[in-house]
Amino acid sequence: MSKQALPVVDLQAVACCPPIAASPLDTAQAEVIAPMFKALGDPVRLRLMSMIASVPEICVCDLTPAFDLSGPTISHHLKVLREAGLVDSERRGTWVWYRVKAEAFRQLGLLLDMPARPAVEAGSLRGRP
Repeated sequence: MSKQALPVVDLQAVACCPPIAASPLDTAQAEVIAPMFKALGDPVRLRLMSMIASVPEICVCDLTPAFDLSGPTISHHLKVLREAGLVDSERRGTWVWYRVKAEAFRQLGLLLDMPARPAVEAGSLRGRP
C-alpha cells in the first residue's frame, strides 16, 4: 500500500453522482468518490468498516481484538476510513467510538446502482446462432 496520504473528503463539496450506468463521472465527482473506494480497497479496512456498519456505534476497544494487528496499526486504518469520509469518531474518556457516515454510503450506493437489464437470449451472445 502506498504511503501517500488520502485527502480528507468533504461530502458536501460536490453533489454526487448519478449512477455510473447512467452517465460518466466528471473529474470533481471522481475526486470526491475515489478516496472512499481507495480506503475500502484494503481488507483490514473493509472488515473494520463492516464491523462499524453492523452496529449504531462501536468502541475501538471492541475492534482491536478482532485483528492480529497492533493498536497503532488499527488506529491508522481507522484514520484512513475517517479521512475518506466513511466514519465519524468521538473520544469518550480514554476510548474512541466510531459510527458510519450514512450519507457517504448512500452516495456510494447510488453511484453503484445498476438498473435491471433484460436477460440476453441464449445464443445471441457474440453472434452465435
